[in-house]
Amino acid sequence: MLEPIATADAPGAVGPYSQAVRAGDFVYVSGQLPLDPASGELLTGALASQTRRALWNVEAVLQAAGGTLNDVVKTTVYMSDLAHFAEMNGAYRECFGEHKPARAAVEVARLPKDAGVEIDAVAYLPHGN
Repeated sequence: MLEPIATADAPGAVGPYSQAVRAGDFVYVSGQLPLDPASGELLTGALASQTRRALWNVEAVLQAAGGTLNDVVKTTVYMSDLAHFAEMNGAYRECFGEHKPARAAVEVARLPKDAGVEIDAVAYLPHGN
């Protein structure tokens, strides 16, 4: 049985999808852009700031499911320009600390709202935790 996860602490879905879906012990967080959850405005500027905002949004969705970034087992980072990889990687390291989930980072032609980064995640959250 699939359970949609939603929170006002992260930007709402901008299409026909859920912020996240729980499937058994796993939570699949939809791609999060660097959007301010209160205003819906896109954070522009340094990719490090955009990365932090996107990961804070991932974390807010996970908190609604009863988890944290420490429960993440896999992320995918979509970037509009891999020339900024080091900047993204530094902010990513800040947010995750010593926790190191599996990750893929790919350059894409364009992201929604012309964002510089979008991040999705899979977390392991056993029922009862």
